[in-house]
Amino acid sequence: MTWNAVQPGQSKARESLVHPLDDFYERSGLSLPPLEAIDGEAMPEPYKSLLVHERDMTSTLENFHHHRVRLNLIGRQISGSDYFREVVLVPEDGGEPVEFGAIHIHLNQFDANVRDLILAERLPLGRILNDNHIAYISRPKAYLRLASDRTIDSLLMLRGAHILYGRRNTLADSVGQPLAEIVEILPPTRQHH
Repeated sequence: MTWNAVQPGQSKARESLVHPLDDFYERSGLSLPPLEAIDGEAMPEPYKSLLVHERDMTSTLENFHHHRVRLNLIGRQISGSDYFREVVLVPEDGGEPVEFGAIHIHLNQFDANVRDLILAERLPLGRILNDNHIAYISRPKAYLRLASDRTIDSLLMLRGAHILYGRRNTLADSVGQPLAEIVEILPPTRQHH
């Protein structure tokens, strides 16, 4: 397989394919793993059902795995009203991770109560939005195929090389103002029956 890897110094448009994941890697002094954008229709199942839609990932993953998920914070940075975090979503009752994500949340788009819930760093954003009846639109920008690296293997509790799938998504309010930009990467998974 030939990868169209994102390299430092390439155009900002290309780097935005995996923003804000690229920022976390850069701050850690690491190169992004080999990755490429793919057509959503070409994605194998169950990843296609999990990623190629316009819903939030929290409820999609909870429905698929039949468990509520909680957030494990890996890293964060706040700059004014821009809040960036790297997270792993895991079942509330324990178990292996179901998603690795990097997210840029626009805190100024939320009232104080919702900002406090976001900054408490306990609940996934999708759960906060749904529980607080905040209207939003999910707009996937790209579907991704990538090779796991040591960082992702460690976070998703994987061993060895894996081909993983994910997406770059924007959550926006009802008039199109961005609420969050997210890169969502799923571990290898089986189809549930």
